[in-house]
Amino acid sequence: MDTARATRLIDAFWEDSILPSIIDYIRIPNKSPAFDPQWAEHGYMEDAVKLMEGWARRELAAFAGATLDVIRLPGRTPLLFMEVPGDGEDTVLLYGHLDKQPEMKGWSEGLGPWLPVRKDDKLYGRGGADDGYAIYACLAALRALQEQQVPRARCVIMIEACEESGSYDLPYYVDHLIERIGSPSLVVCLDSGCGDYERLWLTTSLRGIAAGTLTVRVLTEGVHSGDASGVVPSSFRILRGLLSRLEDEQTGEVKLSELYVQIPPQRIAQAKEAARVLGNAVYDRFPFAGSTRPMADDTGELVLNRTWRPQLAVIGMDGYPAPGDAGNVLLPFSTAKLSLRTPPTLDGPGAVQTIKRALEADAPNGAVVEFTEGSGQTGWHAPPLAPWLEKAVALASEDAFGKPAAYMGEGGTIPFMGMLGEKFPNTQFVVTGVLGPHSNAHGPNEFLHIPTGKRVTSVVARLVAAHHGRPAG
Repeated sequence: MDTARATRLIDAFWEDSILPSIIDYIRIPNKSPAFDPQWAEHGYMEDAVKLMEGWARRELAAFAGATLDVIRLPGRTPLLFMEVPGDGEDTVLLYGHLDKQPEMKGWSEGLGPWLPVRKDDKLYGRGGADDGYAIYACLAALRALQEQQVPRARCVIMIEACEESGSYDLPYYVDHLIERIGSPSLVVCLDSGCGDYERLWLTTSLRGIAAGTLTVRVLTEGVHSGDASGVVPSSFRILRGLLSRLEDEQTGEVKLSELYVQIPPQRIAQAKEAARVLGNAVYDRFPFAGSTRPMADDTGELVLNRTWRPQLAVIGMDGYPAPGDAGNVLLPFSTAKLSLRTPPTLDGPGAVQTIKRALEADAPNGAVVEFTEGSGQTGWHAPPLAPWLEKAVALASEDAFGKPAAYMGEGGTIPFMGMLGEKFPNTQFVVTGVLGPHSNAHGPNEFLHIPTGKRVTSVVARLVAAHHGRPAG
């Protein structure tokens, strides 16, 4: 393949075809069903599906025998399923999603979740980088190969609409489509992150998640704090103490030994190398307030913290009025929504039960303590790269970025990876993405770094070509 020629085609394709469609996609508030239970009635998910379906159908017309189906199982979010015939019977599966996280507050002036704004190399707005660009990058990569008549395997592209809710619809679609999917020998996922925008980053692992809602109830209704404090225990105090069963409030270290695993030596070495490459960018990427410091001085330890060690976040609270509306009332209950990221190889549902047991045992002051179980997702640990793929990744990074590839685990969860790893244990995986420093997926001011999107597209084209030319066996 003439890589310079492919790069020119991909760059032009992004500017002329991809970016105008992604801009339209950003305008659609198609929040994932966990954040919009009435998604079907509101119709925004359907708007996003129709937008991507229309764009993809026009592009697939260039491929003989290519098909696109919008699969709709009863009561479930839709799924875009594309088949692009290739040379031989082997299969490459390419994956992305089109649902979005909610708005979040704090967007800078002139920016907004449903307001696409391009500033230099960045396209701001919810969902462009997580993960709206994926369908466009996949088809652009195949167009680059077709333009030079580069042989490749049959390609299947799956774009789901439930990933930000934990992909709970996806297993039903995989089972429903398993014969059409076939047995892919290579899976490419474009829903991950990158340590910087200067090289290709391959994701070696993904943490799992153990979530739930902790409620402490001490009264059936609120009472005057001047009358009750000192007699009735504070629900917040009890809740705070229960959280200390999970986490050391001084260090942030999770206390439950059952939530840890042995970190593979190769991943420790890769974490140290990633920390060496990134330097202070390991933590500089985050918008620290005031004099806030990272949780450790050693950047290698910080990388391992966010990829292989359990970490707790309280992501929501209930039971409290806004400060301006707060009267002198001892409140009847306190509720906290907990999200505990778990090591990649730890059983997710089992972790939820471990947390539940720790929180509900021996309730202080006899208070009503209930941990309502949420999602328990097991993470994913990549199998070793085959020699042909390791070589192809190195060449693709040098060609597209001009620098060697880097390897690092990611702290998020992509349920599809664990699902595919179980169904296809001999499959090779390439998990990468465009979510780099300050891109702020799920938060305010999310952006798609356009040059990285183009380069990742070029990498996909090179890897699909290398897959077809790999040594037999």
